[in-house]
Amino acid sequence: MRFIIDLLYGLAGLAFLPIVIYRMIRQQRYRQGWGQRFGRISRQHPENKCIWLHAVSMGEINAAKTLLAELEQRFPGFEIVVSTTTDTGHARAQTLFGDRWTVFYFPFDFSWSMARAFRRIDPAICLLMELEVWPNFVRIAQSRHVPVVVVNGRISNRSFPKYRKIKALTRTFFAKIDLVLAQTEEYAERFRVLGCSSERVVVTSSLKYDTAQLVGDTDQADALAEQLNLGDARLWVAGGTGNEEERIILEAYRGLLQDDRLADLRLAVVPRKPERFDEVAQLIETLGLPLARYSELKGTPDHLGADSKAVILGDTMGDLRTFYSLATVIFVGRSLVPMGGSDMMEAAALGKCTLFGPHAFNFQQTVDALLAGRGAVCVQDGAELLATLSKCLLEPDYAQGIATQGRRIIKDNQGATERTVTHITNTLSAKGASAVND
Repeated sequence: MRFIIDLLYGLAGLAFLPIVIYRMIRQQRYRQGWGQRFGRISRQHPENKCIWLHAVSMGEINAAKTLLAELEQRFPGFEIVVSTTTDTGHARAQTLFGDRWTVFYFPFDFSWSMARAFRRIDPAICLLMELEVWPNFVRIAQSRHVPVVVVNGRISNRSFPKYRKIKALTRTFFAKIDLVLAQTEEYAERFRVLGCSSERVVVTSSLKYDTAQLVGDTDQADALAEQLNLGDARLWVAGGTGNEEERIILEAYRGLLQDDRLADLRLAVVPRKPERFDEVAQLIETLGLPLARYSELKGTPDHLGADSKAVILGDTMGDLRTFYSLATVIFVGRSLVPMGGSDMMEAAALGKCTLFGPHAFNFQQTVDALLAGRGAVCVQDGAELLATLSKCLLEPDYAQGIATQGRRIIKDNQGATERTVTHITNTLSAKGASAVND
């Protein structure tokens, strides 16, 4: 079976190769970590037992922060290694963990490259964030008696029908997973349908609730407010935006400015992907709006003029939360267009009036919780975005009610980290008490 899988991987790789080359040249992506992707990975302390956590991209890396901090404290004799798939995820993991742990690109799931990775890493347990389950990975882990645990598990509304079509195949490797710690009962049932043993699937809630900080960084927010010369102006932040969405946002902003009562309104747009910063800057100028790129202000003594009406482009990495801290109202992007949404949990946790579009299927559990508790508002299109923003900005009590409920919902759902660590500890103990006590 593994030879057939390797052949299919090889054919898929050949088909995808032109896209990889294009992205390497035009987008500066996929230029690093090729040795690691073929299993050439080195540990810092190979004499220690090892916990291997894999998180595909930046969102999963951020969700793993509190879990890894607790595991580090609970298992001081273990070495932790972290793998990612995307460049942005790798950069974020390096920022958070690179000073003390090995961070590397996840190996391709060819049988030989994955076997090499397991020999070099020699993990005592493998933790997969959300879903990232690969056939050769779980097969090799099982052959080496290494437990595989899916943490923060979810299967989205978009992914589930695709997996069901190949259920006969998924059962062959989902059945090899030792434990699934799912975000919701709905997600748990999807893992069971696809082949996971019922007794090995447990609901623990979402780890992202625990990483959501309920208080912003006052010093950073004050410094940003000074550079942007906000004063008493109201700020709308559109964060994590995607293709075709910025145009809708900018047109809504122009519509809001037609109301004299909103003459003080400012807009900050923070695209999700850094390779789109220049594209969005060009769009702002094409639409005839003044532009201020934050990258030209950050780290300098400069600031915008007191009368500046420029659209602020958040074209730096790691500053979205600071922008959110200053916001009067937040729109969470990649959701007015069918891109799956961006994480709205951080905005709600900060006690901000939070809006998003109808296409936030990648965060369905959070969407359901916030909407059920009236802790956020879903808008269907540009016209509804404009109308809802106007209501939120002109009726402070209405906006504050949404913000207060949103923060309460996030706080009430915290606690997944402790439950997850307990299950991981029990899984390691079942493989031998020495794994925990050494």
